Amino acid sequence: MASNFKILIHKNSESLHLKLMGEFDGTSAHELLETIKGHGSRMNKIFIHTSGLRAIFPFGKTSFQNNFSTINNLSTSVIFTGNHANQLAPEERRIHSGA
Repeated sequence: MASNFKILIHKNSESLHLKLMGEFDGTSAHELLETIKGHGSRMNKIFIHTSGLRAIFPFGKTSFQNNFSTINNLSTSVIFTGNHANQLAPEERRIHSGA
């Protein structure tokens, strides 16, 4: 486990904000998925803020993306933001810009 990984959680009436901090590895991916499962069903939107990540390790990224479908059945919108949003988000959740 990346010992410096943290998830800062902020909730309001309709949204859950998860601010990822540190290094994202396989254990971090599992922790993020479990956090979403634990809180997500009661929220309309979940924002995953990625700018606090210093590194995303390939196994963590792949593990998260491959297991994202386990939370995909929530009726909650999951929105990725920040510098690493497109790197961490599963393909179907990426924001594409340009022509």
